[in-house]
Amino acid sequence: MSLNSIRTFHRNSGKLRISISSFSQFSYNPVLGRRLVKTDETKVKVSLVKRISQKLFGKYLLTTNIVGSGILMIFGDWAAQEIEYQRGLTTTRCDLTRVGRMFLVGALQGPMHHYFYKWMDTILPVVTMSSVFKKIALDQFVMSPVCIVMFFYSAGWLEGKNTSQCNLELNSKFLTVYTVDWLVWPFAQFCNFYWLHPKYRVTYVNVVTALYNIFLSYIKHEEGVKLQEVAMQISK
Repeated sequence: MSLNSIRTFHRNSGKLRISISSFSQFSYNPVLGRRLVKTDETKVKVSLVKRISQKLFGKYLLTTNIVGSGILMIFGDWAAQEIEYQRGLTTTRCDLTRVGRMFLVGALQGPMHHYFYKWMDTILPVVTMSSVFKKIALDQFVMSPVCIVMFFYSAGWLEGKNTSQCNLELNSKFLTVYTVDWLVWPFAQFCNFYWLHPKYRVTYVNVVTALYNIFLSYIKHEEGVKLQEVAMQISK
């Protein structure tokens, strides 16, 4: 008898049933059968998630970093708008135009982060305390100032401001932002450079940035914010 002709096998008045509908499915009773099928479906779902993850953090890593940067900038801005609304600083709870601008600002920073971290991992490939602290220094003295400048100019131009207006805003807010930057990023980047695989660097930074952007977006859209007030808000 060939395997393809076997459909069912009954033993002991039907108490034990083996059903062969495929090479991957068989059951000894309805309960076990359902468990087996559920296990197979779970494995398929896990395999699908794994394949998608491999694509996102492999072939399409740059796209993932760009879109992720934009989406998490939206999260930070939305939270900042909620703070402003609760404090009575605005009458609109969610300015969708502003949200769109902040998505573009975040997406513009995605490629810069992608290639900068890739470059650092190329020149400092071995994970040692020395290489980690060198990367932190590069990030704080090179990347952070560039990102702050890029943030204020890109956001300002998208708002319709001219370069002179962007210069004034940057001059009044740069020191505040850069000071808080030093309170947040050195430790966050130590975790990044010491423990994480390089392909997850930008995604990790974007997650931390989602919280940091609450502060950043608040500063961007709040005129005359003082460092003491910012410190008070952070400590609450």
